[in-house]
Amino acid sequence: MGQWKQKTLTRKNWMAFTGLFLCFFLVIHLLGNLQLMLPDEKAHLQFNAYSHLLSGNIIIKIISWVLYASIIAHVIYAVIITLTNKRSREVKYHYDKRGEVSKWYTRNMGLLGTIIFIFLVIHFRDFWYVYKFGSLPLDEQGHKDLYKLVVAVYSETWYVLVYVLCMVALCYHLLHGFFSAARTLGVYHPRYVQWIRVFGWIYSVGICAGFAWIPVYVHFLK
Repeated sequence: MGQWKQKTLTRKNWMAFTGLFLCFFLVIHLLGNLQLMLPDEKAHLQFNAYSHLLSGNIIIKIISWVLYASIIAHVIYAVIITLTNKRSREVKYHYDKRGEVSKWYTRNMGLLGTIIFIFLVIHFRDFWYVYKFGSLPLDEQGHKDLYKLVVAVYSETWYVLVYVLCMVALCYHLLHGFFSAARTLGVYHPRYVQWIRVFGWIYSVGICAGFAWIPVYVHFLK
């Protein structure tokens, strides 16, 4: 039993660490994407130059590999923890009152995580894969014209709607994940629990609202 608990704790710690790294990445990614909201000509050249810088910098490449590893590890540990928890429930109660004491998004993290994972696959296919292996035209500075690709993709109404809905799912996923990571790492102390809650809400809503607003802005104003 002790060894089982230790394995569970280790998995939860890895979930927390990879999750927090992904939270940090989301901030950096959002800041870069906000360049899309600049005036058209400036956004065009600056966003392409930014993308070119990221693709050619060795430090950024290392961070990218850490990012990919974190995503894979986060998904794997999430699946393992979910399956382990299901198997450990040897006694099933006829009347389950968990719904009365937990948030709906806490009970549906598997569903939210699946939606986000599918979104990531589509997102990587439409942008990362095309940028890396596709035949994008070059802008006047000789950089791959990712900006035109982004504008073309976000011109599709259905894509923007799906994107926004996925950001809603991500927001709830981040809310639970942030608080869960804080508990796992032992920082969810009663003395400053309220500050953690406020920061968690501001971060989750702010990040997801920012990401959701960008395709809407590009769709209607570019």
